[in-house]
Amino acid sequence: MSELRRITVDPELCGGRPTLRRMRIRVKDVLDLLASGASQEEILADYPLLEAGDIVAALEFAARQSDHPVLRVA
Repeated sequence: MSELRRITVDPELCGGRPTLRRMRIRVKDVLDLLASGASQEEILADYPLLEAGDIVAALEFAARQSDHPVLRVA
């Protein structure tokens, strides 16, 4: 089941950047932590308002953003 429902975009929150469940925790922040080697358990300990599904949502969001159509000129 998709966790993308956890991703919210509000122009009044974090400059309209994607956040998790209307909190001031940006998707990018979670992705940066994962990229730097932080484990899911470490992130959840450092951000007690986050839930495991939020981390999954951030990864799913990033995966969908990285997919793009390939256009070929005939």
